[in-house]
Amino acid sequence: MTEHFAVPGNPGETGHASMMMRVQAIRWRAPDIREIEFCLPVPGGTLPGIEPGGHVDIELPGDLVRSYSLTNGPDRRDAYCVAVRRAPDSQGGSAYMCDSLRVGELLRVTLARNTFPMAADAAESIFIAGGIGITPILSMIRHREACGAAWRLIYAARSRADAAYLPELEALDGDRGRVQYHFDDENGGAHLDPATCVAQAPAGAHLYACGPAPMLDAYEVACADLPPDCVHLERFAGDADLSGGGFTVELRRSGKELFIPEGRTIMEVLHEAGIRVAYSCQSGVCGTCETRVLEGQPDHRDQLLSESEKARGRTMMICCSRALSDRLVLDI
Repeated sequence: MTEHFAVPGNPGETGHASMMMRVQAIRWRAPDIREIEFCLPVPGGTLPGIEPGGHVDIELPGDLVRSYSLTNGPDRRDAYCVAVRRAPDSQGGSAYMCDSLRVGELLRVTLARNTFPMAADAAESIFIAGGIGITPILSMIRHREACGAAWRLIYAARSRADAAYLPELEALDGDRGRVQYHFDDENGGAHLDPATCVAQAPAGAHLYACGPAPMLDAYEVACADLPPDCVHLERFAGDADLSGGGFTVELRRSGKELFIPEGRTIMEVLHEAGIRVAYSCQSGVCGTCETRVLEGQPDHRDQLLSESEKARGRTMMICCSRALSDRLVLDI
């Protein structure tokens, strides 16, 4: 019988169900990319929530919370495996994970959840990955391959040396020509043009992209005429637009009212008032700060909620979104 780990009641800083997990292994995948494997402190059992495109939030020293995509295939349900790129301008997250973290350390990790789901019934899946964007894509490919489903990958990186998981991708491909590489240094410094990849996709295929913002911007333009249900992407960071007039936020459970001026986020004002809320990306792409709206009309500025979810206005990302009404009532 499959045993699922009993999750402690403490939700941690993220507000989501979480547990203490041990760093089981740290693997070098590229000069600035490390794969980190988190296991339960007590061996045995199956971790819940492992799906293609899923991610976990990890609490780090310095009151930091960061979201990382899983690389897990269906054969790895005893660990959460993430890949972290050491950002040169890191504010503590990737620097700690790549430079300071050691095997054996304990960190609080949320249960895996999914904001980048894969369509199970797609006849063929076309994946476009740029740099560290290969992380969730690798998980998706592993799941597609395990069930014998059709897939193709276009993987772009600055150079072959900068590309992670090349041996794993070659093994998954099995010399069947399903993986195409684009290395900038081998193409005169030119970046991948997603429009070419999209134009070659067969009718009815589902397309998935993850990578740097310019690549994803071009991908969205190229997919403009495709059925929206067949186009999927995940962004690692975004630029929050904080323009617009101020508004009042009532925190129903806390019994407080706060004014949010132009240029400030709801999250910033809450933190200054001593109200702790979960956050990670602070740019509306990870979903960690999603909050239930009880009254009022949000001005959604995230890149995660669907258009129908935004129209319903039942939740919002308080790290970047604002208000169209003079007042919002939040379930905080």
